[in-house]
Amino acid sequence: MFTLTEGTGNQRAAVRTWLAGLDAVSPETAERIITAWVTTWTSSLYAALEDIPFSANAPGYPLMRHINEVTEAGRALMPRAVQDWGSAIDPEIMLPILILHDVDKPLLSSRDAAGMVQKTPLAKRMPHGVVGAMLLRDLGFPQQVIETVATHATDAPFHGDTAEAHILHYADLFAADHALRSQGAVPFYRR
Repeated sequence: MFTLTEGTGNQRAAVRTWLAGLDAVSPETAERIITAWVTTWTSSLYAALEDIPFSANAPGYPLMRHINEVTEAGRALMPRAVQDWGSAIDPEIMLPILILHDVDKPLLSSRDAAGMVQKTPLAKRMPHGVVGAMLLRDLGFPQQVIETVATHATDAPFHGDTAEAHILHYADLFAADHALRSQGAVPFYRR
């Protein structure tokens, strides 16, 4: 499934350079986030971060771009949740949820010889979100981060009911629809 690793200095630097939002969490949380991404990247069949697609429906759209778009959209929604819903949003919980929601995607797809995105054997046995949640548990993330990542996928059998789960949902679908539209695919909004 995955081999927990801190990776090399170059791998950690590549992840650190790519991810938006690390500056808004504690250094310890930032390091665990980087370890999570290095673990799934190096345990996957992808040689470079840039090669990991957002989805089979948007194979030319990099997962890296989607993650940063979700993080930025979620950061924009956080003050609205505080103002409109009266929710207290802890950045040490919310930002890891946003940054790590798709951390298992490198393990769930690969490209065939023709460059087409296909499901890995793991993706045929375990749903999206669950593998990521298992990794986050191993890395000691808070239970709310683990549960929200585990249940965020649109086809999950149930979803969390926290403000953080709602923020992730709207940020993720907003960014996913951008990725799908940019690739000429049908956005979630029209499904």
